[in-house]
Amino acid sequence: MTLGWKLDRTQRNALLAALPPRYDRVVADHVTLSVSGTDVPFEVSSAQIIGHVDDGTGVEAYVVAMDGSTQRPDGGTWHITWSLAEGRAARESNAVIAEHVLAKVNPIVLQLTAAHW
Repeated sequence: MTLGWKLDRTQRNALLAALPPRYDRVVADHVTLSVSGTDVPFEVSSAQIIGHVDDGTGVEAYVVAMDGSTQRPDGGTWHITWSLAEGRAARESNAVIAEHVLAKVNPIVLQLTAAHW
């Protein structure tokens, strides 16, 4: 079971219009906390998109600051996988973020709801 925060559907639609996905498979759905567990994620006071990364070959993601920090408890980076090319996987976003220069963007406040799926 995956734990994290789902992006508000109305806001998602507005963000997709404002930040058009580069690749055909649109994700733009959630911020992951863990891919194993059963508890609902902790409450977050603030979440905002602060940067963009694209490897140019099929993985696009937005880096998210959760309560002012981009670092997840597992050492990764909070993010929303935005879009993927055929044959690419959302889990690759972590490596792309680690290996590529982050393009800073004007902060965008997110409306997230704690969830498990």
